[in-house]
Amino acid sequence: MKKMLTIAFLMMFISGGALFSQERVMSDYTFVNVFIERIYSHRLGYIVIYRIGPRPQQLASVFIPVEWFTEPSPRAERLMIANNSRDWPSMSVFTRNGEFSHVRLRVRRNRAHETWGMVPQIANIDEHFQGIEEIRLRF
Repeated sequence: MKKMLTIAFLMMFISGGALFSQERVMSDYTFVNVFIERIYSHRLGYIVIYRIGPRPQQLASVFIPVEWFTEPSPRAERLMIANNSRDWPSMSVFTRNGEFSHVRLRVRRNRAHETWGMVPQIANIDEHFQGIEEIRLRF
């Protein structure tokens, strides 16, 4: 019995050493996550209002074109948060080697949630969605 335990322990020790000796590859992606105060749906994309400071009055906005969600290699993705979740909607902006890579929105599935809003059709903001190549967050 002692021999079996010794052999089992020795095998665990040897295999554990092999696990820890594997080379680790670190990702070259970094991200910044901000909480969404308000997200407006528009026919050309989304307008995301986020907090830039500790006080709610310090807000900034970004425009995310709808094409970013459907391109062959999408630059944006939208993840839906369940209605009963305690998670607050957020936006993560990913960079790779210091350059903008993609953005991920985590928003409530229920559009009646307080963070969702609709842009009125009469608002003339179409030009804000033109020529956007990257997202740079303000802090």
